[in-house]
Amino acid sequence: MKAGIHPEYRDVVFQDVTSDFKILTRSTLASKDTVKWEDGNEYPLIKVEVSSSSHPFYTGQNKLIDTSGRVDKFRKRYGK
Repeated sequence: MKAGIHPEYRDVVFQDVTSDFKILTRSTLASKDTVKWEDGNEYPLIKVEVSSSSHPFYTGQNKLIDTSGRVDKFRKRYGK
């Protein structure tokens, strides 16, 4: 490997903003925001909108959409 071309790989905290779920992991992402973790150390904070804590597939809260009703409304309004 060439020296000096790879980004720094460090510990960061990812926070799901919808469910306030946090996880400490390693990443090359950088952030100016920091958070104090349970071990007393301060880590960069990366905010995400969806995680396993809030994604419908993992939480089992899938919403079914009535697509046939929408298609009928569209056909009635715009077509034959």
